[in-house]
Amino acid sequence: MFEIDVKIISTMSGESDIDRILVKFLWAIGYLRIDPDRDFENAVKSIPYRLFKECFLLHTDRGWTVDELLSYLHTSRPTLYRHLNKLKSLDIIEERQEGMTKKYRLRYGNLSKAWNFVDANVKIAMENYRMIVEKINELMKRQSF
Repeated sequence: MFEIDVKIISTMSGESDIDRILVKFLWAIGYLRIDPDRDFENAVKSIPYRLFKECFLLHTDRGWTVDELLSYLHTSRPTLYRHLNKLKSLDIIEERQEGMTKKYRLRYGNLSKAWNFVDANVKIAMENYRMIVEKINELMKRQSF
């Protein structure tokens, strides 16, 4: 199931610190729960941030097994799966079966290409919301008070 938060934030065009931009972006889409304006230092040290940046962005050509990610991040299996599932719900990472092993990586090995999936899902969701709003409006007009 696709799920994303939508917050209006600045484009950060004047910012040159990748960590500041990435933390703010990941917080805005609902992946990171730590508000970067309140606790930037903990946000960049967090498991979800490190998973996204260090594993998927810095190693775009690599597929990671769960055991490799657990070892790299020094975290628990439930914590890892919570963050992997969130990234999968955003359609940013892909899960591939290689023999008996599942591997995870950034979709297409490229954030811009992966974002195309997110963008398409948002457009579909917004179109569906618009149809529901129109249906509600139509039904409300029929109601007599």
